[in-house]
Amino acid sequence: MVSHGTGRIQPPGILALLFAVAIMAMPGLALAQQKFPTKPIRLVVAFTAGGTTDILARLITPGMTEVWGQPMVIEPRPGAGGTLAAAIVAKAAPDGYTLLATSPAFAISAVLNTNLPYDPLKDFVGVGEIGYSTTVLVVSPSLGVKTVKEFVAAANTRPGKLLFGSTGAATSTHFSAERFRAVTGIRAQHVAFKGQPEFLIEIVADRIQFGAPGLTVALPLIKDGKLVPLAVATPQRTPALPDVPAAPEVLPAWGRDGSQAWYAPAGTPRAIRQQIGREIARNLALPEVRQRLQNLGFHIAPTTPEEHDKNLRADIAVFSQIARESGLKPK
Repeated sequence: MVSHGTGRIQPPGILALLFAVAIMAMPGLALAQQKFPTKPIRLVVAFTAGGTTDILARLITPGMTEVWGQPMVIEPRPGAGGTLAAAIVAKAAPDGYTLLATSPAFAISAVLNTNLPYDPLKDFVGVGEIGYSTTVLVVSPSLGVKTVKEFVAAANTRPGKLLFGSTGAATSTHFSAERFRAVTGIRAQHVAFKGQPEFLIEIVADRIQFGAPGLTVALPLIKDGKLVPLAVATPQRTPALPDVPAAPEVLPAWGRDGSQAWYAPAGTPRAIRQQIGREIARNLALPEVRQRLQNLGFHIAPTTPEEHDKNLRADIAVFSQIARESGLKPK
């Protein structure tokens, strides 16, 4: 036997065995150290161009392209409340070159849709959260209301006659509006659209009467006087609309849920997801990006992939509770 400086006696052949193991591990080590990315990254956006998820992607990806020297290709694939895009990414190779950009609709669909073409928890892993939009309750100017109280009173004079829009069944905009409806007790009918710009145009035209979009998308129409904001679903008033009350002031049981986030197919290496997550956080910290998002009422809150995975499970639990309380049943 051979004695070494540690005082331990090494059995014969142990050094040869360790050497063999090291040699066998070298291909895996080399693979782990390969440069990423070496080709374009496809970012599948779950909603239409001009929506919050798309705006965020177009703000974040230019800086990533510049640093990596590889383009981030944004591919809007709206439909079915974000599940169409998710189904595409779920089937992609788990190599970091196909990612999903989506909203709280991802967690909501897991609660309200029993026939998804994928398993939200088994077929995906988190890349990182970006933050959350300020949800704003907006109504058509033709209603002639200026406050939540006035709106509820007007809706109660027309039970079941008012229409509200969303980006599709089981999306965050649908869930927020349904939660508002349940909290206030008003009766209204849901109309689904492909994206937020589409249903906001319908409110402006008074073909539908209200909705709960992200402030990022609705703000230009609010500033032009084409939409009337009644409340924001945040703990405090937003600097973007300082005269509009926050939910705790007028409707404490209404609030915001979930986050905008990026996902990858299950099996995507953690090191790659961490690298992408760090780039998301770095770009969100850029002064010009941060300022623009803050001006739009967007709350920046990046996370690690591990935090993202944990938060997704927590969001699903919260949405399940809210669905029960609001009378929303899985389909």
